Amino acid sequence: MIRLHRSSWLQFFALGALTMLLAGCGQVSQSDLQTLEPVSTVTPTMRPAASPTALPDLPAGPFAWSGEERPLLMAHYMPWYQTPAVSGYWGWHWTMNHFSPKQNAQVEWLDLASHYTPLTGPYDSQDEAILEYQVALMKLSGIDGVIVDWYGIENFWDYGTINQSTARLFTAIKRAGMKFVICYEDQTLKHMIENGHLKKEDAISHGQEVMRYLQTTWFGDDAYLKEAGRPVLFVFGPQYFKGGDWDALFSVLDVKPLFVVLDNHLVPAVDSSYPWPPMWASQAGVLSHDTLKSYLMDFYERAAVWDFRVAGAFPGFHDIYKEAGVGNSYGYLDDLGGKTFRYTLQEALNQQPQLIQLITWNDYGEGTIIEPTVEFEYRYLEMVQEARHSIEKGKFPFNADDLRLPFDLLQLRRGAVQDSAVLAQLDKAYEAMLAGDLATARQIMDQYR
Repeated sequence: MIRLHRSSWLQFFALGALTMLLAGCGQVSQSDLQTLEPVSTVTPTMRPAASPTALPDLPAGPFAWSGEERPLLMAHYMPWYQTPAVSGYWGWHWTMNHFSPKQNAQVEWLDLASHYTPLTGPYDSQDEAILEYQVALMKLSGIDGVIVDWYGIENFWDYGTINQSTARLFTAIKRAGMKFVICYEDQTLKHMIENGHLKKEDAISHGQEVMRYLQTTWFGDDAYLKEAGRPVLFVFGPQYFKGGDWDALFSVLDVKPLFVVLDNHLVPAVDSSYPWPPMWASQAGVLSHDTLKSYLMDFYERAAVWDFRVAGAFPGFHDIYKEAGVGNSYGYLDDLGGKTFRYTLQEALNQQPQLIQLITWNDYGEGTIIEPTVEFEYRYLEMVQEARHSIEKGKFPFNADDLRLPFDLLQLRRGAVQDSAVLAQLDKAYEAMLAGDLATARQIMDQYR
């Protein structure tokens, strides 16, 4: 979701608390619905027509790269999904208290809180088989790791569940030899204070507790991304802590993080910033590609001053908030059959940054997904592979066919849930996959197809 307004989903989440007791949420009365702030003044109820600018100047050939040091490709990841099979209930992000996920006679998933359906079907963020599948996909597509949207350490609303899911994801990422980064949602303080879970005068001390937790739990891990010995910390905002608050938060740490904030949210402690789809610039419900190009040009011009530069690439934007009845739409950015992602990824490469954030791996509510879906399959991961091949002059070892292996492995696991001997062999196939030995992985899997 657009994080400047990310608080909206948390408020909407609370409205369905009686149906989500397992998540430990508190009840919000129907009258509270009247206090929710609209996220846009324009509400397209149907998919808008394509914006008139179709990026005509975009090269159709391979990605161009003229830099010397390859940028890290990091996927912005949402660990907030729950399903009855794993968690015992449908989480808010699959239902938005409006939709009722189900399968039809053709085993197709219907009525999800998204215009898109995961190729795997809706999943749970704590499902080990799904994490295995996602991490293998990232590895084979050329993604170096994840930037995880993280809501802190409190057992308030679904924050505790998200923290547990984050820990499981990081275990899977580390096993694959990849990198991870936290993107802290400091707007959680606002909600905890407004709902009586935290006193306002305790906000700084709570923030310091969060920083200590990060240092103890993840910052010291070899798999946590560091720059010049400093752990990299993203924040979506800041939205609650102001100015010098961050110096106070970081004062309890052994090493000050390299602090990366959302565009136009600068504070004194900042070291860098990152772009995001500028849906606030939508007109009549549509963000034109001319406006998108102007935004990126302006951002990258301003961001050139940072020693640690972060670029961003995204496929489009197509949220479902209006249809779900939780608020107005933020607007619509046409994916142009993949051209929007190709354009934003090429622009990101042109900056020769240290890191490119892929926005996002799996935000289904806002339709910014790059993981495989029923609608566009492997389109975006194949483009990421193309970029890696261009950067490494064809030396990147994996191809588009290889991207199908993780899904095949997932299907084999699902068909052998009760067979420990088969599952043990599939474990070996997965280890071979992570090691880049796809021939062995295929050989093992072929025995059970």
